[in-house]
Formats: sequence, structure tokens, C-alpha cells
Amino acid sequence: MKRRDLEKKLRIAGCYLKREGASHSLWINPKNGVIETIPRHNEIKEALAKKILKNLNAE
Repeated sequence: MKRRDLEKKLRIAGCYLKREGASHSLWINPKNGVIETIPRHNEIKEALAKKILKNLNAE
């Protein structure tokens, strides 16, 4: 999955970017306070993208 597509799904679910790191970005879901790291690669493996969406309740 493309990183921009994953970020788009997260924004639709109400998540927002907390901060940028050197190799990861931190995204937070304000509804439940869960924070998840997202690697800063153009392409993110499908299994990892699904795990991130599940953990942030953005499915």
C-alpha cells in the first residue's frame, strides 16, 4: 500500500500526525488515545498497513 493512501485512510478515520521522526511518523487517534508509528517508506507492506489501521481503529 502506498504511504499516502494509508495516511488518507487514517485522516478519514479522524487520526492525525503527532510528529515526524527520522525514520517513522507518529500518528494518534484522539478518540482512544492510541499512538502508532508508521515507517517513512513510499511503499508499506500490506500486512503492516492492516495492522496499523487495526491498532488505530481506522478500518
